[in-house]
Amino acid sequence: MEDNKPWALISEVGKQGYIEELMHVLKQHFHIICRKDFLQNPAVHGPKIQAMLIWNGLPAAEPSLLRLLPSLKVVANGGVGIDHLDLPYISSLGVKVTNTPGVVSDATADMAMGLLLASARRIVEGHQLAVDPNITNLSQSLMGIEVTGSTMGIIGMGHIGCKIAQRGKGFDMRILYHNRTRRSVEDERAVGANYRENVDDLLKESDFVMLAVNLTPETTDLISHRELSLMKPTATLVNISRGQVVDQDALVKALRSGTIRAAALDVTYPEPLPRDHPLLSLTNVLITPHVGTNTYATSRKMVQKMVDNALAAVNGQSIPNEVKPK
Repeated sequence: MEDNKPWALISEVGKQGYIEELMHVLKQHFHIICRKDFLQNPAVHGPKIQAMLIWNGLPAAEPSLLRLLPSLKVVANGGVGIDHLDLPYISSLGVKVTNTPGVVSDATADMAMGLLLASARRIVEGHQLAVDPNITNLSQSLMGIEVTGSTMGIIGMGHIGCKIAQRGKGFDMRILYHNRTRRSVEDERAVGANYRENVDDLLKESDFVMLAVNLTPETTDLISHRELSLMKPTATLVNISRGQVVDQDALVKALRSGTIRAAALDVTYPEPLPRDHPLLSLTNVLITPHVGTNTYATSRKMVQKMVDNALAAVNGQSIPNEVKPK
C-alpha cells in the first residue's frame, strides 16, 4: 500500500545526487524527501524518516542532522567505502549502517584498467592532438609504454583487486599483489597472481602500481616519499581507492622530479582539487572525477542493493550488507 511505505531522506536529484533514471527504484519502496525540503520543516518530517540513503557521500550523516531523525533505523550507503561515516557514533544511536559490496567491483576494475591504458598509451594527449585545429600534420613521436607483458602490482587484493588482476591477466601482464592476508592458492592461480609479503618488493618490481585498498588509519598516506622512491622511474601509479591513500605533496614532487613516470587517478583529496593545485598542471598526470562506479548498470545495482538493505533494517529483518563497528 502506498501509505504504508516508509520515509527515506536523500540528498537531491541531479547535480551531486541521484540521476533521475534511478528515482523510480527508490520511489517504488519509499516516500522520498530531499534534504533541502526536509530542513524547511524538520520538526514535521524528522519523526517520519526511518532510512537515510547516502549517494556520493550525501547527505552527510553528521550529528546535527542525525539528531533531527528520532525514528531513523538505517543509514544505507551507496558504495563500499564508509570512511565518510562515523560508524561507532551512528551505531551508538541504535542505527544500522549498510553498504553495497560486490556490485561495484566490475565497473571499478574496468575504470582501473582504463586509467592504466590511457596513461600508458597517452590516449588523452593523442585525442587532443588529433582534434587540435592548429595541427595539420600528425607527428608519430607520441610514444607510450607497453602494457602487454608488463608487471602490475596490486596493493589491496579484495574483490575489486581480484577483478583488476583478472583484467591484467587478459593483457598477459605479470601480476603481483600485497594484501593484509594472503589469498588462497586457488585465488592466486585463478588470476595468475604472485604474493609479495613485503610491499617494498612489489613497489620495486612493478611497472604499474595499482591502489585498491579501503581507507583506514593504516592506509592513510600509504604511498608517500619513501614508497615513491622505491618505484621504477618508468613506473606509473594508479589510484582507484581514496585520495587520502596517497600523500599528494609527495606525489607532485615525484612526478616533477622524474622519480616515477606518471600517475593516473580516479580519486583525489579533496574532490575536486582546488583549481590551482599543482597536480592539475602536470602533463604526466591523468585525473578523472571519481567515476569508477558511474555506469547505468552498476548504479542501478547499487540503488537496488541500498533499497534491499534499508527495507530489511526498517522491517527488522536480517540485513544483507550490514557494516558493524570493529
